[in-house]
Amino acid sequence: MGDVILVKPGEKIPVDGIVLDGYSGVDEKAITGESIPVEKKQGDKLIGATINKTGVLKFKATAVGENTMLAQIIKIVEEAMGSKAPIQLLADKVSFYFVPTVISIAILSFLLWLAAGQSFAFALTSFVAVLIIACPCALGLATPTAVMMGTGLAAQNGILIKSSKALEMAKNVNMIIFDKTGTLTKGEPVVTDVIEIQDSELKTRDILQLASSVERNSEHPLAQEIVNKSKEEKIELEEVKDFQAIPGKGVKASFQNETILFGTRKLMIDNQINPESIEGKMIVLENEGKTAMILAKNGKIMGIIAVADVLKEYSKEAVDMLHGMGKKVGILTGDNERVGLAIAKAVGVDKVLAEVLPQEKAAEIKKLQKEGNVVAMVGDGINDAPALAQADLGIALGSGTDVAMETGEIVLIKDDLRDVVTAIDLSKYTLGKIKQNLFWAFFYNIIGIPVAAGVLYPFFGLLLNPTIAAVAMAFSSVSVVSNSLLMKRYRAKL
Repeated sequence: MGDVILVKPGEKIPVDGIVLDGYSGVDEKAITGESIPVEKKQGDKLIGATINKTGVLKFKATAVGENTMLAQIIKIVEEAMGSKAPIQLLADKVSFYFVPTVISIAILSFLLWLAAGQSFAFALTSFVAVLIIACPCALGLATPTAVMMGTGLAAQNGILIKSSKALEMAKNVNMIIFDKTGTLTKGEPVVTDVIEIQDSELKTRDILQLASSVERNSEHPLAQEIVNKSKEEKIELEEVKDFQAIPGKGVKASFQNETILFGTRKLMIDNQINPESIEGKMIVLENEGKTAMILAKNGKIMGIIAVADVLKEYSKEAVDMLHGMGKKVGILTGDNERVGLAIAKAVGVDKVLAEVLPQEKAAEIKKLQKEGNVVAMVGDGINDAPALAQADLGIALGSGTDVAMETGEIVLIKDDLRDVVTAIDLSKYTLGKIKQNLFWAFFYNIIGIPVAAGVLYPFFGLLLNPTIAAVAMAFSSVSVVSNSLLMKRYRAKL
C-alpha cells in the first residue's frame, strides 16, 4: 500500500488506488455495472480488476490483498453460499416415511399370521413378499432418471444445470431479477441517435462526419464509438487542426478555419453558446438513459449525437414471456437511476433497484426474500456474484466472468435471456415427471402390499407368491424409467 503504479492503455488496474497524474477512461462494468467507461483524472478513485481503456494513469495504491473491493465481493459470495440451506428433494421426504412403514407392515403380517396359527413358512412367505413388492428400486429411480433427462434436455437447449436442487428450485421462483449491463443490455456503448437541428446547415451524415473527425484525436471513452459509427456508415473523415481535449467537458478543434466544439452543455456555456434551444431534445435523450453530446460550429449548435448501452436482441421478449408465466421481473444495477428507469421502461419490468454497489447487491436480494419472494438472479459480472450466491437460484450467462459462472447454479450458454423461461418451464416439466414416477413407484405397492400381507387369503385363499411380487416390483421400475424416457418429447417454448 502506498506504492505508485503506472497503468498503460489496455492494461488491468491491479489494486484499488487514487489517481496522481493522467487522464483516461476506465471500464468498470465488471465491478460496478456501469456500462459507459468512466473518466478518471487526478484525485479520482480506481478499483482493482477494472480496465484502463485509453490514456496513461499514474496512481497510488490505497488497498491491496483482502482490503480491495474485489476481495470484499469474494468474501460476501463465500458467506452467501455458505449460508444457503439445502433443498430437501421430494423423493427423500417420501422415503423417510415409506421405508419404515413397509418394514413395520412386513413384521406385523409375519406376527399376525403366526398368532393366527399359520405355519412359520406361511408367515415368512408373507413377510418376504411384502418386502420384495415394496422394494424401493422404483422409488430410487423416480427422481434421478427424471433429473438426468431434465438436465440432458437443458443441455440440448444451451442450459447447464449444475444440480438437481437448482432444477427443483427453478419452478418455485416467483421473482426474477436481472442485472442490467451485459445481461439485459449488450454492455458496450453504441451511437443511438444523430439529431439534426432546425436551421442547421449540416445533415445527419455531416454531423457524424464532423464529430468523428474531431473525436478520432480524442482519448475520451466514447470517442471510439462515434468514430466506429462513421466507419460503419462508410463516412470519410476530415483532417482537423488545433485539437484540444477539455477533461470532463469535451473537445475543441478547427476545421477549414472554423471553430468546432463537441461535448457537454458546460462546454457550450463556457464558449458563450446557449444550449437552451435544444434543452428539450437533450432531456428526452437523457430520460432514455442516453449520453447526449452537442456539436457546435462557429458559435452555432449544429446537432446532437447520443450514445447508450442498447438492449440485447431478446431482452424484452424474455421479460414478456416471464410476465406471461405470472412472474415478477426486476432490474438490479450499479448504474444511475435515470438509466435504470429508462431500461426498465424499454423492457417493461416491475421493479428497479439502481445505484446499488456490488457489496450491497446481496443485501437487496435478501430484502426481497424477506418480503416472501423466491428470487432468481440473472447476471454476468464479478459485481453480480454476491447477488447470484444470495438468491434462491443464481443464473449466470455463459458470456460472463468466471466468477459469475462459478457462483451461478444455472449457466445460459447461448447468452439468450429466453433461456431463463426455458429453464423455469423445464423445471416445472421435470418435477411433474418426478411426481408421475413416484405414482408408478407406489401404484403396485398400494395394490400389492395388502395382497402380499395376506389380506385376500381369508376370503379367496390367495397369498402372493414372492416370485410374482418380484415381477411386479421390476415392472414398476420399468414403468418409471420408460416414463422418464418420454421426456425426450419436450420442446422449448421459444
